[in-house]
Amino acid sequence: MSIWDTLFGRAPGYDPTNGPDFSFGRYTDAFKTPENYSAWDKALVAFEKGAYLESIEAFMAYLYDPREDNVQWQPEEGKLYFEFYQGSKRVTGFADVEQLRATARIARLDANNADLLHRLTTMNYEMKYSRFAIDEDDCLTIVFDSPINDASPHKLYHALKEMALRADKQDDLLLDEFADFLSPVEITHLREISPAEKDMKLAFLRGHIQHVIDYLATGTLNPEEQPGAVAYLLLDLVYRLDYLLIPEGYTMEALERMHRMYFAREDDQPVTYKNVRLLSELQHLLRRASESFAEELYAGKSTFGITLPANHDRLATLIGSELPNMDWYQDNGFPEVARAVPGYIAGYALFNYAVPPPDKDLLELYYRVSEDAYFRELGYKQQFLDRDGRPARRAIRAAINDIAERHRNGFPRMRPAVSQLNFDNLIDFGRSFLEMVRELDLSKP
Repeated sequence: MSIWDTLFGRAPGYDPTNGPDFSFGRYTDAFKTPENYSAWDKALVAFEKGAYLESIEAFMAYLYDPREDNVQWQPEEGKLYFEFYQGSKRVTGFADVEQLRATARIARLDANNADLLHRLTTMNYEMKYSRFAIDEDDCLTIVFDSPINDASPHKLYHALKEMALRADKQDDLLLDEFADFLSPVEITHLREISPAEKDMKLAFLRGHIQHVIDYLATGTLNPEEQPGAVAYLLLDLVYRLDYLLIPEGYTMEALERMHRMYFAREDDQPVTYKNVRLLSELQHLLRRASESFAEELYAGKSTFGITLPANHDRLATLIGSELPNMDWYQDNGFPEVARAVPGYIAGYALFNYAVPPPDKDLLELYYRVSEDAYFRELGYKQQFLDRDGRPARRAIRAAINDIAERHRNGFPRMRPAVSQLNFDNLIDFGRSFLEMVRELDLSKP
């Protein structure tokens, strides 16, 4: 049993979570509690006074998210031990009167490989605060250390975020690419998803990709003349898979790569070419072995987010610029594309931004409605589509009112105009729903 197990009372193999975890989308640390912000102020004041261990302890309280139970710290004989989680990885560290040191084990090195070591050396040059190393147990590890008098809260935040996000991403990617030379390490904190849930998510991924492929194969759309329509279909699918399945490893990187490729500013390739590449990537996901995808589905805790904070005006601008584009597709006999436009807007916002909590809840509600069957399979009881496939007026209005009430204290001016919603079909509902979201007043008094 390691010192970490002794300090934090963890028995080998102990799983601290219980019950299913149905969180969706990417974790964000952009909206913290008043207690978190108070801890941040305390960390700054303590650091300025030279009370460095007190500053670091307050900084750990700033990182702590009670919903995730993601951070632990413990003073012990003149040192401060700490650990926190980021997805599949556990970062451990200590601070004393001289230094702070944090490490995150990536994988166990079973055999040397020149390509792997070259890859790690190259990545070292890309990192500003931390570095890859091999520890005494032959584990690939990301390390950050600093003199204690230079470990300010600002530096700690950026340094620990860098190493945590890199560790969480690289373990799956390196294990997939260098499977003959690496083996997993320190994964006992992860909660395994049930085989039934994995099967549902695999069916969702394959079914939705195949549906878009089949639609494009009908010839209803001319990809040369209507590349924008094809892009709406493909990007809506990419963001939908990312938010609702929460895959790790190869699938997550593939979805992120598709997004980067399509929106690369230095790339002068036409939209038609980008659509072909998107479709090729999605077809590859469709052909991957079910076992490979299943290994990328697990539940972990997170401390740092990767999405950029954005205010409501950013979302309102996105809706205002993109939503009118669905009118032409609906009026000219392309209902599939018309439905994809609201999905693209919701997905793009959730993929790229940490929007205010009411916006996030409402955009997720849009997914709850448009993917009602999937959520019901996952065990959600509330039905948001009637038997004829129309949005369920009473259930949706109740859900919107519940969201507004839940956020009343933080956003007292929020008054969703539920009376403007159109429940005739999913297309008209999507348009009216996002218009309602755009018009929300999330300003503070």
